[in-house]
Amino acid sequence: MANSLPGVLSGEQIRDRIASGTALIAGWLDLDHQIQPNGFDLTLAEIHRFASAGRVAVANRDRELPALEPIDWDEAGYVQLAPGPYHIVYNETVHLPLDLMALGRPRSSLGRCGATIQTAVWDAGYHGRSTSLLVVANPHGFALQRGARVTQLVFFKLARPAGAGYAGAYQGENVAGTGGQGR
Repeated sequence: MANSLPGVLSGEQIRDRIASGTALIAGWLDLDHQIQPNGFDLTLAEIHRFASAGRVAVANRDRELPALEPIDWDEAGYVQLAPGPYHIVYNETVHLPLDLMALGRPRSSLGRCGATIQTAVWDAGYHGRSTSLLVVANPHGFALQRGARVTQLVFFKLARPAGAGYAGAYQGENVAGTGGQGR
């Protein structure tokens, strides 16, 4: 009965959903380290600089995403980041069923280093390899390693499944062959 009530999924419930026929998350690097008591840690796959302005309009057809420039990793898999904004892409592909939505929060170690991650809502029905905004506020910069756990997804069971899932422009983003607008 408790599994049918709305609320935050526990680490055990997340593990069960990942192991089920329709995986909640794929592409993870180390399941035992990424599953948390109340969420799942997403890891860093790519990082980019913003190379132009973006635009959000009333109509999606008038939206323009900024150009991005990839940042190369050093021989140890790190990037040295100056203060400022960065676009990141996660390793993991999220596949939310109609009975779950998720919120992403930066891992506390980022804040302790003077950096944070801004995210949006992961709607029920979303499928893709998400992106977020990394902001380095530390005036001395910040070093980040490829594969580091940077964002914790917290999954919320809905009181009842959504009648229709996410159908926006970012559905299937960064997943080969799906045509989503992400990078």
